[in-house]
Amino acid sequence: MDIIHYVFFQRALIAGVLAALACGVIGVYVVVRRSVFLADGISHAAFGGIGIAVYLGWSQPLFGALSASLVMAAGVGIAGIRTRLREDSVIGILWVLGMALGFVFLYRAPPEHLLGVSINSLFFGNILYIRESDLYLMAILCIIIIIVAALLYKELLALSFDEEFARISGVRTGMLSIILLGLIALTVVLLINVVGVILVVALLAIPAAMAGLFTYDMRKMMMLAVFLGIIFCVGGLFISDACDLPSGATIVILAGAGFCLSFVGKKVLTRIMVHRTKTTDSSRKMDTS
Repeated sequence: MDIIHYVFFQRALIAGVLAALACGVIGVYVVVRRSVFLADGISHAAFGGIGIAVYLGWSQPLFGALSASLVMAAGVGIAGIRTRLREDSVIGILWVLGMALGFVFLYRAPPEHLLGVSINSLFFGNILYIRESDLYLMAILCIIIIIVAALLYKELLALSFDEEFARISGVRTGMLSIILLGLIALTVVLLINVVGVILVVALLAIPAAMAGLFTYDMRKMMMLAVFLGIIFCVGGLFISDACDLPSGATIVILAGAGFCLSFVGKKVLTRIMVHRTKTTDSSRKMDTS
């Protein structure tokens, strides 16, 4: 437990909490709208922005990821409104294009620009290497996400459950969809440092999906997803330190294990409750006869 006194571990804990706040709020919309593939596509497109940022020698590659993620979010949203292209087709095209651009620019980047850049950390994350500047950027993104999500809560709720009804009710669903895509993009960028490009979608979806097993109320789902996200991030950090494992992968494995246990546990509990109900009804019928 002495590791908790180190500055790098304290930064990692703060980053884990910030990640949990963002993915707990936006992850619920992703799961309810069944937009997990979209979130995954944005995370892979962000890799292209990282490659360009490294090639240009930017001190903060996440600014490149932020730019690429927002461009993809806007592109998918506009394509869905103004063209006949299927959303999944647009996502797939931008997904592979972003990954290809990332590899090309990293390959051609000057050697001095690659100093301190770990491809492994970009793919799978390394929350223990988070710098103070990364933490400030994550905090700003988290604040923006929470404020916008709070201000547009009712509209986003209507959009998530019944987009057609929301449109009839006067909600500008096209613009609102683009805003939601932008929030997903910000959340993806925030999570890249924690679990990397490849594993972003897991931390974005698992806490929300797990919360959905226990409640259908959106507010309660968000609060429970945030709580679960904190447990997974903090717990994964301590487990990775104790077992000398990569932090990002450990966080995701812990989250996956938690979801599986919850899913199985709920199924077993439901069967027990149904069995007890049937037994009670049978006993009442026998007593009546």
